[in-house]
Amino acid sequence: MAATRASLWLAGLSVTSVVGYSGRNRRVSLSRRMAVSTEQKSSSAAAVTTGGLIETRRLLEEEKKGRKEESELISNVYSKPEEITKESGKKLKDYLEESKDLMIGSSDGGPPRWFTPLECGSHTRDSPLLLFLPGIDGTGLGLIRNHHRLGKVFEMRCLHIPVKDRTSFTDLVKLVERTVRSEYKRSPYRPIYLVGESLGACIALDVAARNPEVDLMLILANPATSFSRSQLQSLIPLLELMPNIPYMLNLVSGDPLRMAWENLVKGLLPLQTVGEITQDLIAMSSYLSVLADMLPRETLLWKLQMLRSASASATSHLHAVKAQALLLCSGKDQLFPSQEEGQRLRRMLPKCEIRLFQESGHFLLLEDNVDLVTSIKGAGFYRRGKYLDHVSDFMPPTPYEFKKLLYEPNRWVLDVTSPVMLSTLEDGKVVRDLAGIPSEGPVLYVGYHMLLGFELAPMGIRFLTERNIILRGIAHPMMFIRLREGKMPNLAEFDTYRLMGAVPVSGPNFYKLLSSKSHALLYPGGVREALHRKGEEYKLFWPEQSEFVRMASKFGAKIVPFGVVGEDDIGELVFDYNDQMRIPSLRTFIKELSEEFVQLRTDANGEVANQDVHLPGVLPKLPGRFYYYFGKPIETEGRKQELRDKEKSHEVYLHVKSEVERCIAYLKEKREKDPYRNLLSRLLYQATHGFTAEIPTFEL
Repeated sequence: MAATRASLWLAGLSVTSVVGYSGRNRRVSLSRRMAVSTEQKSSSAAAVTTGGLIETRRLLEEEKKGRKEESELISNVYSKPEEITKESGKKLKDYLEESKDLMIGSSDGGPPRWFTPLECGSHTRDSPLLLFLPGIDGTGLGLIRNHHRLGKVFEMRCLHIPVKDRTSFTDLVKLVERTVRSEYKRSPYRPIYLVGESLGACIALDVAARNPEVDLMLILANPATSFSRSQLQSLIPLLELMPNIPYMLNLVSGDPLRMAWENLVKGLLPLQTVGEITQDLIAMSSYLSVLADMLPRETLLWKLQMLRSASASATSHLHAVKAQALLLCSGKDQLFPSQEEGQRLRRMLPKCEIRLFQESGHFLLLEDNVDLVTSIKGAGFYRRGKYLDHVSDFMPPTPYEFKKLLYEPNRWVLDVTSPVMLSTLEDGKVVRDLAGIPSEGPVLYVGYHMLLGFELAPMGIRFLTERNIILRGIAHPMMFIRLREGKMPNLAEFDTYRLMGAVPVSGPNFYKLLSSKSHALLYPGGVREALHRKGEEYKLFWPEQSEFVRMASKFGAKIVPFGVVGEDDIGELVFDYNDQMRIPSLRTFIKELSEEFVQLRTDANGEVANQDVHLPGVLPKLPGRFYYYFGKPIETEGRKQELRDKEKSHEVYLHVKSEVERCIAYLKEKREKDPYRNLLSRLLYQATHGFTAEIPTFEL
């Protein structure tokens, strides 16, 4: 089991610390809220006459706390992940119907023009500009499935090229360039996103090559720079000779049909999803004439000839492209060798990332399972200003993103380990839930990092589902940047961590997170603790000097020490760092890995300074159980001046460390009395009480 998830946990081990952010987009029932307020206010009024001013204040505090808890309960959109469904949006039939309307409206063949979809008007004032450059269809509707979500975070414009228009590729580049220059002059500190599909990707590359001083962000979907190696190349002479080529129409229309059928046979889809696919198939059958009108013989021949010149021009100018680029490449593209071309472009462009969609066809952005906003967020490709700010530019995951990218891939971890989470209330009482977690930030959770970060996924899920708190990560730089390409996993392997809010480790990022009242979960032991050696489980590898106390006191953050145990109940470490360093080939491999990313704690001494990344060998066991214990919060509010003193700060640091060790010792002792520590006993309990029943644990 551990072996099959090795790549996931390799990503987890890189996390130096995790930071939480209170969920946004809260939806509170007004009637429920008013009912709570009325009841509590009447109680407070009665207290004035019977209990005096002190009792009134106490009740007002209880009122405030109760109202907050009620609000959190009502508004937590993550609380029931099984019931979360995808936001309904436009479908393939909408693309065809609106394409037909556009063709009718531009039947004069007039010049290319920009338009803004009606559903794209809810963005904020500081949103970056996104210009969509269409592919061979020219409609400008290639993002129709993404319009609603894109419109919330971008100012959007789409380029429409009428069917009868014969503007050359060079003139299309100049048209887009004029818009780019005009917008750059108007807002020089706002990035401009060029999203290009096939032909549009070539336009975007040429515009970027001609304008290196403009802050451009390129998103290129199946770029047509590989046209010379495409089967479309051979169609040009055939189209010149023959009046009709049904094969070409099959290529254009067959891709969505194949997509719909393949989605259907993937099996076990809910009935409503099957119904949507069926509707798309009916739409395709009904609107084949629309596609024929979109690409009549003369237009198709013109577009293919334009693709040939566009490919040659963009390829010849690649050396001049300085902009950041994100390549989206399909594994089953029927028109271009997109994945092969993506790897070529990745090597040639200086600041380029690639994301592969193995089951997708050429019309990638029209496919139902491709969400462009999710891809942008996961790649860390969204920014509002001149430079990426990992804190202010962060967009919390939608409920569906949480379900698909965190909950569903890690549900097996929850099922297998049945995590027990304990927290401490203000009066010191230990409870079996997260009720003791402070509601308002900034809060700094400081604890032990289990082997390979096994504790991260269950903790992140439970904080979201129970308390609506998003765990973010101050993470190792290797999750964000490479010094050179080599043996490390592709950066795409870390997309989920970035989407959930991970940020590169740095003082400024830590400052910004606390100043924005985040819930921060810090692992002072970092990589050394997460990649400990045999016999070192539950041993802390913290630096001698405090790294977080004075920063926490600057913002009055509560510090919550916590311990977690259970790694020794799911696997045995049999091949550790010391074993691997004795083998020359593995020793060389580990050293080469270390040269691919920025090193941390280079000024430290001893084992804390050993930040070498490797993948330890773990022999799986019949799974036991994970246990988490969050201690009583340590207040720093009002101690800013006091904790500026290094000795006072260090005293608090040592106190936090001792509390973490106490939490670990408590859990190790208590789990011995848990009758359901073993997987078999838990399965038997669920067989008799239902598989959704909460499994008991030791007495508190």
